Amino acid sequence: MSQTSSNVTQLLREWNSGSHEALDKLLPIIYEELRIRAARNLRRERPGHTLQTTALVHEAYLRLAGAQDLPWQNRTHFFAIAATVMRRILVEHARKKSASKRGGSGIRLTLDEGLAVSERTDGVDVIAIDEALDGLAAVDAQQARIVELRFFSGLSVEETAEALGVSPRTVKRDWAVAKAWLHRHLSRE
Repeated sequence: MSQTSSNVTQLLREWNSGSHEALDKLLPIIYEELRIRAARNLRRERPGHTLQTTALVHEAYLRLAGAQDLPWQNRTHFFAIAATVMRRILVEHARKKSASKRGGSGIRLTLDEGLAVSERTDGVDVIAIDEALDGLAAVDAQQARIVELRFFSGLSVEETAEALGVSPRTVKRDWAVAKAWLHRHLSRE
């Protein structure tokens, strides 16, 4: 475990114990990594989206800061939860845009960075990805979680394995199956 990872883990545990000082020390450490992950998510969107990196990070941070009672295990666990939070924010934003336009979500993500399953360069509707992940979760919850952790949070195979308590080999196998399932599901739409 790197020094930064152990620092984050220790600060998360102190924050769980009620230390507001720990949260103040934690924010500068995690902020840049949250920005990198948020920017990665937003780079996948079609040009013209209205959600900015800073807004996504701040909204995610506010929701995470409100979850002090979660028993944070370590840095990887924190960023796994952050992946779920960012996914929810993106979906909520897409649904809000869809409701205002009635012509689609206006927010599209490309299935890139390891999730690329075709030569397509157009984006995939974030609402469609969310619905597809819900469908995948009904079939195999672990595969859906792996996609969420890898795609929305950008966790590596090893980090995903650690977060889920499985082997990297299992993550790689489930990742491949999940990509094929999502490709098939999203291609039908």
